[in-house]
Formats: sequence, structure tokens, C-alpha cells
Amino acid sequence: MGPSGPDPADADPIEGLVGFTVVLRSAGLAVTTDRVVAFLSALDALDVTSRTQTYWAGRLTLCSDPDDLPRYDRAFEDWFTPPRGGGRTRIVDERQPPPPKLAALTPSTQEGDGDEEGDQPTQVFARASGNEVLRNRDLAELTPAEREHLRRLLALLRPDMPTRRSRRMRPSRHGPTDPGRTLRAALRDQGEMRELRRRDHSRRPRRVVLLVDVSGSMEPYADALLRFAHVVVRRSPGTVEAFTLGTRLTRITRELRMRDADRALAAAGRAIPDWSGGTRLGEVMRAFVDRWGQRGAARRSVVVVFSDGWERGETDVLGVQMSRLHRLAHKLVWVNPHAGKDGYAPVQGGIVAALPYLDDLLAGHSLATLEELLEVVRDA
Repeated sequence: MGPSGPDPADADPIEGLVGFTVVLRSAGLAVTTDRVVAFLSALDALDVTSRTQTYWAGRLTLCSDPDDLPRYDRAFEDWFTPPRGGGRTRIVDERQPPPPKLAALTPSTQEGDGDEEGDQPTQVFARASGNEVLRNRDLAELTPAEREHLRRLLALLRPDMPTRRSRRMRPSRHGPTDPGRTLRAALRDQGEMRELRRRDHSRRPRRVVLLVDVSGSMEPYADALLRFAHVVVRRSPGTVEAFTLGTRLTRITRELRMRDADRALAAAGRAIPDWSGGTRLGEVMRAFVDRWGQRGAARRSVVVVFSDGWERGETDVLGVQMSRLHRLAHKLVWVNPHAGKDGYAPVQGGIVAALPYLDDLLAGHSLATLEELLEVVRDA
């Protein structure tokens, strides 16, 4: 039998139910606007005061993957748990609790002996502080709990993809005059020219290529960088290509197009034969330029290389290939996780060979630096 309804003094039930969907989205579920509308429509036909009916309405409309079910159960239990001290169970609450397990990052987020009203503000402030601290932490130094938190933060990224000017023209309020549209408008007005119609070039998505070094020296960063690549690929599957660099070149675009990040990385791991192996950047870069770059993948594209620059082979080969890639690409960016550390100097053989042909050398050792990379790619 379902619990009794909310107190009249509580907040609007719709606001509380929408807040529950926000918590689910923060926990990693792909809760879209359409799913929220379906959830509210289902509850409109059911008994919103029934805990059981509310649970199944949300589970059937807000969950899209089997991996979503444990997260949904934890979030539902936290959101609809009865308040301490007894009393009637409340279906809604005007406050928004933090997503499950996020509060475990900071000791101050643990529950105390006080009442619920006293504990809630502490959790909210601790969550904001934990997020801000984690954004600037080195990815190689995270604890298992912090890595789990980072995965959820990466899933919340919404990168803005770069665009380029197309040859196709479109109507616009600014730009040169459009003679054809202007004359046709005048003919419709009995030959009277009332205004000048204008046109401008339309915008098209610019291709982005991600080259991720998965050699042994990059192993502490490889998992986070591949998850970052998954977010970018999922944002624009038709215009983003992803490859891994090691002793050979591996294309993982198809694997990273999978919706679930864990499944996508598992599939990519099975496709990568040289994970945590050696590095032959020059030969691998030559394979990319010959097989993919010259055939269109790198032409007028934003190419991002994630690597620390350690090269086992001849650095001259890498320099020649970076020169070729620089001529093909619209913008060439190198992301070195060690560049954000104190005392860093670009003395590695690969970095020295590639540096003359780079448009930007960025640090990629933290979530904050990856967000800066997204801004650089967007502005390209």
C-alpha cells in the first residue's frame, strides 16, 4: 500500500518531481526533456501519493539502459526517504539533495546526529567545494572515489563544437544584398522596392580529430582522456574522429559512439592491441596522415594530440609528419598532461620536434584544463 500524500505546507509536487529528475541527470542518467514530460504525464494518470506507482512511473520513463537501474534505485531511495523523527512520508521536497555518493568525497559531508534541516545545507556546500577541488586535481593522483566522481562530472560536459563558413548562402539580417530575393519581393509589391533583402554564408560543423596516446607513460591519464573523448564523440558523432596512439594506430570512433561510457570504453579496450605499451609517435603519426589525414579526416579540421611527447623512434620522423599535419589541419593542438605541473619545460624529444608546428600547447592534467581545451576547440 502506498504512503500517504504530502503535507499541504510542502512545495509544489511538480517542482519536487522535476527536482528528482535533475538528481538523476547528475547521477549519470540520460534524462532528456521528453523523458521528464513522459514521467509527469504518467504520474498524471496514476496516484502521485503512491510511492510504488511513482517508483515504476520513473523507472519506466527515465531509465534507458540496464546500468541506469542501480543509480535510479539509489537516487529514488535518497529523494523519497521519510524524514527523521517519524511522521508521514513526503513524496516531494523543495530542497535538492546531492547525487548519490557524491558527498563521500569530503569528510564534512557525512551525516551527523542533527536533524535533517541542519544537515542539508552542510551537504550542499560540501558538494560544491568537492567539485571545485576535484576540477583542479591531477588526474593521475585521484583516489578510486574521486575517479568515480570525475566520471560523473565528465558525463555532464556539453562541449560546443566548432563551425566553419560554408559556401552556401542563407537569408540574413546582415551581410551583402541578395538581388534575387530583393527583386522577387518587389514584384510581389507591384514593383515597389520596400526593403533590401540580405544574405550571408551559412555555418557548418568543423571536423574534430582526437589522437590519444595510450602508451605506458600515459596510462595514469588514459582512462580519463578516453572518457573525455567519448563525451566529445557523442556530442557530434558525424564530425568527430578518435584514434589511439602507441606502437600502432587504432581507430576507436565506432566504439566511442556507444551511448554508455563504460560499455564504450570496454569496447575500445578490446579494440586497442597496444594498451600501456611503447610509443612510436613518428611512425604512428605517419600512418594517420597517409591513411586518414590526406584523405579528408584532417583537412580543415581541428586536430588534438594527447601525449606526453616521449618518443622511442627518431624524432625527425615525427617532426616531418607534424609539418604535414600542420599544413592539412585548420588548427593543431597538443595536450601534454605534464605541461600543467610546476617546473615543466618542453624538453622531451617528441615535444621538441612537434613544437614549431603547433598552434597551442595545453595542459590536460585536470578537469579544469580539459574544459579550457573545449573552449580552444570551440573558438577554432
